[in-house]
Amino acid sequence: MSWNTIEPRRKRPENTITGSRQLLRKVRQIMSGEGSATDRLEYLVKTIARELLCEVCTVYILRAGEVLELFATEGLKSSAIHQTRLRVGEGLVGNIAANARALNLREAQNHPDFAYRPETGEEEFQSFLGVPIIRTGRVRGVLAIQNKVARQYTEEEQEALEMIVVVLAELIAGGELIGAGEQTQAEGNAILPTRLTGVRINSGIAMGEAILHQYRLSIRRLFSDDPEAENYRLSQALESMHESLDTLFETDQLSGSGEHQDVLKTYRLVAKDSAWIKRLHEATASGLTAEAAVQHVHDEMQSRMASATNPYLRERLHDFTDLAHRLMKHLSSENTTAAFDDLPEDVVLLARNLGPAELLDYEAHRIRAILLEEGSATSHVAIVARALDIPVIGRIENLLTRIDPLDPVIVDAENAQVFVRPGEDIQQMVQRTIEDREIQRRVFVEMRSQPPITIDNERISLNINAGLTIEVGQIDEIGADAVGLFRTEIPFMVRSELPNVAAQKELYSNIMELSGGRNVNFRTLDIGGDKNLPYLNKSRDQNPNMGWRAIRMALDRPLMLRHQLRALIQAADGRNLSVMFPMVAEVAEFEAARLILNKELERERGRNGRLPSTLRVGAMLEIPGLVWQLPALLKRVDFLSVGSNDLFQFLFAADRGNPLVAERYDILSPGMLELLRKIVKDCHEAQVPLSLCGEMAGEPIEAMALIGLGFRTISMSPPHLGKIKAMVRSLDTGRLSQYMNTLVGTADHSVRRKLTFYARDHGVQI
Repeated sequence: MSWNTIEPRRKRPENTITGSRQLLRKVRQIMSGEGSATDRLEYLVKTIARELLCEVCTVYILRAGEVLELFATEGLKSSAIHQTRLRVGEGLVGNIAANARALNLREAQNHPDFAYRPETGEEEFQSFLGVPIIRTGRVRGVLAIQNKVARQYTEEEQEALEMIVVVLAELIAGGELIGAGEQTQAEGNAILPTRLTGVRINSGIAMGEAILHQYRLSIRRLFSDDPEAENYRLSQALESMHESLDTLFETDQLSGSGEHQDVLKTYRLVAKDSAWIKRLHEATASGLTAEAAVQHVHDEMQSRMASATNPYLRERLHDFTDLAHRLMKHLSSENTTAAFDDLPEDVVLLARNLGPAELLDYEAHRIRAILLEEGSATSHVAIVARALDIPVIGRIENLLTRIDPLDPVIVDAENAQVFVRPGEDIQQMVQRTIEDREIQRRVFVEMRSQPPITIDNERISLNINAGLTIEVGQIDEIGADAVGLFRTEIPFMVRSELPNVAAQKELYSNIMELSGGRNVNFRTLDIGGDKNLPYLNKSRDQNPNMGWRAIRMALDRPLMLRHQLRALIQAADGRNLSVMFPMVAEVAEFEAARLILNKELERERGRNGRLPSTLRVGAMLEIPGLVWQLPALLKRVDFLSVGSNDLFQFLFAADRGNPLVAERYDILSPGMLELLRKIVKDCHEAQVPLSLCGEMAGEPIEAMALIGLGFRTISMSPPHLGKIKAMVRSLDTGRLSQYMNTLVGTADHSVRRKLTFYARDHGVQI
């Protein structure tokens, strides 16, 4: 594996390396000498200016309020110290702080961000080189040099400054120049109960004490006079780290096949990335200790990649961050779990983001839930958390500044909300809820062999939605009838490259085996929009959900669809196969996709391959416009599946990811129910099997409404199947259907309240 953003730099002449070491040695002497931090900083800028032959050297430090203050200078007016201030983003120095990247300018005054500050007297200087001072991934200030003549600073001069800022970062962190707590803005209601919201990644309810995932190691020594010895220490630590990772990933809890194994395999490859390891050795050769080299390479990488939006690149950055701190622990001979001793029995783990190996460092039986500032349903830690059945909420804004260590926390991952410092009465109520849910879970387990038949003897088919092999593996345990929707894109999203036909065939064959002969509806790739693959160019849609995605992308890139269909046909190997195409907006799109499928069937027949014993081809109904083409579509499909999530947001033009409008409309509105009733009627008349998959099917009230409208097959996330089965077995469909007829077509905003009262009045278990 290669990390393509880390390019090895050109080999430097030996005399340049020696000069850098001499400068770093002088810097080390200054930092370890006597005097206040201010005195050492003043001496430092003088030394840098003298050794690098520049007229100006300045240090700006970030203060509270996103302000960069001039703390030391050689060459500018000394009266400007502590008087000159720049906002982040203002001037060249502010540009460096805002972007966390160096600026190397031959003629600084021609740069659009150049800002003249008369109190410094810097208008006569032409060339400019500035580098960010970074510690723990955050900009702490800026170090800059200037000259009167126009010149381009060399790569070696820039590297020298990048080494020096490692020292400056530690000096600032020491708290002598700026108080350690200055940049922490305390919230006025910090001691009051707080409710936070985010995005559900893995469902569940939990309660525990907040533990901040953090690293507790510090660099005691920055420079070394023996680069060979540091290089040897680094090599030994890398070897030790690789061995410990192999042991860590062999835990019984993660045994068996699944996407989490792909995640761990990828992590192993990242740990052995040759470009990363080469940069580490280059840093020790320049005179840094092994620890300082790891920190320097990591900070440089993080500053380059902090703004990356590509999900694959962000996952790799998280992996490298975890590896950097893991390697630091091995260099210090600390046990990798030493920082996690003395944990409470019930832990709610807080982090900006989390790598899969970081999660495994903890004792899994103590982790009740995970809260993240970042994260997504397809992130690597989410996949491992699902394997361990840990609730996860992601994308919680300012999480780490709003919860203090050991705060009591309630996590309602099913509704994507967090309650911080709740009252004792609330804690007791939630504890009873957790206990009741455990009792209910045992009841659902006992109920798994009982069929989902209503009081008036209507058989309802309860299926599961899945995107991971671990979810399909639960089909026997929870008693599902089939896999109503298998999202084929998730296995694609955890890989670093497009899986070939053989790899896809192996995956689909495994899914069929795990299903135990039950039907699996394989949805072809629904990628694009907000679900991008790391190895494909990202679409620049202003509205990604309605942009170039799913069947639209597949028809524009037919080879990718052909390979997927080929793999599905070969994986069936004489068994039943069900395929459905997502995001179909018109009949012509379905026919174009079906034509590609037919070509793949002919290809397999031509090579004397085993064709599926039966083949069912369906479409996802997610776009309202397709409803008015149903008569024509139903003549061409073997089954139809309603995707309620997208259908709802397109029907009301309400982005589900926008909290301002996500809950403005109710899925149990008369308009939505009227549309669903029309779909049921058309499918019934055409005798085409109909199902609905989506969040709507996983909630008792919504599922009850669907059954009342005529749906007899619904598909949901595996954790919800038990409560839906309990609801079904307490329901009289005939009586409910009559009541639903009185609700559809009304002018109400929502009929949820009426349906809730109906369920309570008629003993329906909701």
